[in-house]
Amino acid sequence: MRNIPIPVDVSRLQFICVKAPCPRIVNKDTGEIKTDKVSGQTVYEVLFSVEDTTGKIELVKIGIAGEPPVSPGDAVRPIGLVGYVWELSGRWGIAYRATSLVPLTAPAEAAGV
Repeated sequence: MRNIPIPVDVSRLQFICVKAPCPRIVNKDTGEIKTDKVSGQTVYEVLFSVEDTTGKIELVKIGIAGEPPVSPGDAVRPIGLVGYVWELSGRWGIAYRATSLVPLTAPAEAAGV
């Protein structure tokens, strides 16, 4: 399967960090940590609650190269967010990756105003 990035429009979504960033493990047996192919930086995963304009909330992991300066409870706007469809042994899903995470400091920014 060819892996084509699918851009995600984040303008109507609110992202709240729910778990501190942690390095993405490629192989649990060896402890190998994923690195970005272009920059060589460690890829971190950050867990977010994502709420849409109808109030529906989902948990989403987003990968990002380099340790992002976010903590649980922080509202952020992912920049360059894309999804990649994956399939393995009859299972499938979407893996998300962003180029950066911009903190939202004011309540008006978090609400998208």
